[in-house]
Amino acid sequence: MSKIKSRLSKLRGIRGIGLDLSLLSRVRDFRLLFSSGLVSGLGSMITYVALPYQVKEITGSYVAVGLMGAAELIPLIVFGLYGGVLADSVDRRKLILIGESCALALSIMLLINAQLDNPRLWVLYVVGGAFAGVNGLRGPSMAAAIPRIVSHEDLPAASAIMGLRYQIPVIAGPALGGIIISIWGVTPAFSIDVISYALSLILLLQVSRIPPSEKTTPPSMGALFEGIKYASSRQDLMGTYLIDLAAMFFAMPTALFPFWADQLHSPQSLGFLYSAGTVGAFLVTVTSKWTLKVHHHGRAIIFAALVWGVSIALAGIFDNVYWVLLCLVASGAADHVSVIFRATIWNQTIPDELRGRLAGIELLSYAVGPIGGQMRAGGMAAVTGLRGAVIGGGLLCIASVTALSTVLPKFRKYDARTDPYAVSEREIRAARALSALKTENSAEEK
Repeated sequence: MSKIKSRLSKLRGIRGIGLDLSLLSRVRDFRLLFSSGLVSGLGSMITYVALPYQVKEITGSYVAVGLMGAAELIPLIVFGLYGGVLADSVDRRKLILIGESCALALSIMLLINAQLDNPRLWVLYVVGGAFAGVNGLRGPSMAAAIPRIVSHEDLPAASAIMGLRYQIPVIAGPALGGIIISIWGVTPAFSIDVISYALSLILLLQVSRIPPSEKTTPPSMGALFEGIKYASSRQDLMGTYLIDLAAMFFAMPTALFPFWADQLHSPQSLGFLYSAGTVGAFLVTVTSKWTLKVHHHGRAIIFAALVWGVSIALAGIFDNVYWVLLCLVASGAADHVSVIFRATIWNQTIPDELRGRLAGIELLSYAVGPIGGQMRAGGMAAVTGLRGAVIGGGLLCIASVTALSTVLPKFRKYDARTDPYAVSEREIRAARALSALKTENSAEEK
């Protein structure tokens, strides 16, 4: 443990360029959640490349690859909403463990299917849909766990660090997956995913219990609708959902990457196409201290979504793989600016007793968009070609975000310093911290 803390202390030097990693040494459970996600995320991102690649190899069809999104959409919606309700009524750690165990079983199914002489296409769709359901089940609990294990003031830093937890696998995983797949095929890729989930489970078993709030609501349709009603009553929250949905649905190009690499005459660049956006996100993360000085989070999200659309449209114009990758890096940087400010609004303004249900809605907002975007990209490419699908998607993103920002004035004017929900949550958490300190001092005196 002392060696780990020593290494983390050295990593704090990154603070000079804007990232404070001290939470990893100060909060044990946060460190364990970070580490488990880092490990399983690496395996997941290798599978993220292998799964559509295997569909492409079997079918050679834009539409078939795009239909992976259709297979994932309904399970994600159903289990995302239900997972949010459960996260407010049961131990969040337990739900995370169940989800991770199910993901391990699904990875084993992909590995077995890959070893058949003729891998079954239907298995890929079924497992892809099941993975979406599992992510929907555990995702809200993971998001809702963070505000429970770190202080209110540390939430922006926690959001940035958790972003790093996702970015490192997304940068390294696809690049590694592309190399593994091109040399040995998909079987070793799925094998690594199985191992990563097993290691992740070992780490998660050491996390402390995260029981529900004292104001817990039993899981029911009524509890679900209570969360939906709360979200729809706040234009600032709806803005975070709708802006991201529009940006991802119209301009997410990932379903086209296996074909785009071929069109660029650079099949070896497949993994880099998947990783490029996350390189941009990583650059934002390690320089993220500037985000603490921004208080108009709605405007920042709108601007970031517009830059995302412009970057994707520009990527479609170029035939040179390096310019395409540069545009994708820019798009990833813009998207992560949006991620940081959306997470900050969510974490700093939503009451804990609603956190799981709202996390379920959040999960849908940032996952349904990309899944729908896969279907949009595959279908549009079948009609207009790959270039038309990429450029057209970027332009549609710009138009839709502009329209939404016009009709959501409260979101556009959101200010974290004066927003009544942010002020209320800040006061509640400060009162809890003071009460806990008094209790601790009283116990020490006795």
